Amino acid sequence: MQLIKYPKRRDWEKILQRPSFRSLSLEKKVKKILEAVKTNGDKAVRDFTEAFDGVKLKNLSASKAEIADAGKLLSEDLKQAIIAAKKNIEKFHAAQLQPVEIIETMPGIKCWRKNVAIEKVGLYIPGGTAPLFSTLLMLGIPATLAGCKRIVVCSPPDKKGKLHPAILFIANLLGIEEVYKIGGVQAISAMAYGTQTVPSVYKIFGPGNQYITCAKQLIQKDGVAIDMPAGPSEVAVFADETADPSFVAADLLSQAEHGPDSQVILLSSSGNLSQVIKREIKNQLEQLPRKHIVQKALENSKIILVKNEQEALSILNEYAPEHLILSCKNAESFADKVVNAGSVFIGNYSPESVGDYASGTNHTLPTNGYAKSYSGVSVNSFVKKITFQQLSREGLIEIAKTTEIMAEAEGLQAHANAVSIRVKSINPVGIAAR
Repeated sequence: MQLIKYPKRRDWEKILQRPSFRSLSLEKKVKKILEAVKTNGDKAVRDFTEAFDGVKLKNLSASKAEIADAGKLLSEDLKQAIIAAKKNIEKFHAAQLQPVEIIETMPGIKCWRKNVAIEKVGLYIPGGTAPLFSTLLMLGIPATLAGCKRIVVCSPPDKKGKLHPAILFIANLLGIEEVYKIGGVQAISAMAYGTQTVPSVYKIFGPGNQYITCAKQLIQKDGVAIDMPAGPSEVAVFADETADPSFVAADLLSQAEHGPDSQVILLSSSGNLSQVIKREIKNQLEQLPRKHIVQKALENSKIILVKNEQEALSILNEYAPEHLILSCKNAESFADKVVNAGSVFIGNYSPESVGDYASGTNHTLPTNGYAKSYSGVSVNSFVKKITFQQLSREGLIEIAKTTEIMAEAEGLQAHANAVSIRVKSINPVGIAAR
């Protein structure tokens, strides 16, 4: 990890840059795959799966028997852990369901807003170097709570053409029947445009690498909605002298093991602490099975020494991390001042890992600075909010003059007439409307 001491504000932007591929060459490669699947459907999906995943698939979909029997391949401990996580995630997300509230803005004028589920959604569950079955909990639970009628799942197969049994177990647990053994850009394209086997959907969810993020942004131009630009994972930690160095090191390594294009950032107001944390990282790294991946990610990562807590806060709000861990005194009051972050973990006993799996919050979060303008996935992500209004005769008369005056001032006489013609039918003798 690169050590940067007390950077000047003018240098923050450069220091906080994420690792990235050259966008033009990346976009060109992704477009080629998207167009091939759009044109050739299942054949292109099979060809890309063989090329990228090293497996020839006869069937793109997981069978009902595979889904139903997946639990037999898992340990009882893992199944119980998944069920416990499911309960917490459901509890947190169910609280987001709000009843319809009718507001009478004026006598005789009632307005309300109703959540209506998006009918068809696609859920991308990353595989690659690690099958992230927990993502199916994070996406499938709010989708089912929202009431989406059709939920399509895509995830890359292993070399034997199989999906991790935990993915299938969770699908069965949530009542999801459409699961496809497709990963990468070809999966995003299949869900966006449809193939002979995979149905097209209205909105696609799920994190992934830069290829997946690019694919999602490109299909959005064709009218397919996406949850957010969620690319390689990242974490920022602010640690002061009250932090436990071993905890901080473990938190940084936990995100670095996601992939070589992940980034971890440590901000500290203590030079001594930062040196101890560096030693802890080195010691813990030696014990990790994904050491080679972590080392690559650490090359993209930084330790930044800051003068004080206020400077740390300013840098963090500029960075807008996907995950933010506050290992410092007064962590709660510090958290209140955070305005740009995907998810915040407060205090020394709040590791980011619990948010990834089981505390209840969602782990599908904006990365690459998009936390300045995007939120993480929630039940609201799976619904459209449709507004309704109903006016009585009296209500229309009450608001008629206001509407007519504003419409005529904008030069839209037909708008005014749509009100006037009704008022005249109600009140032919011409009693003045307010």
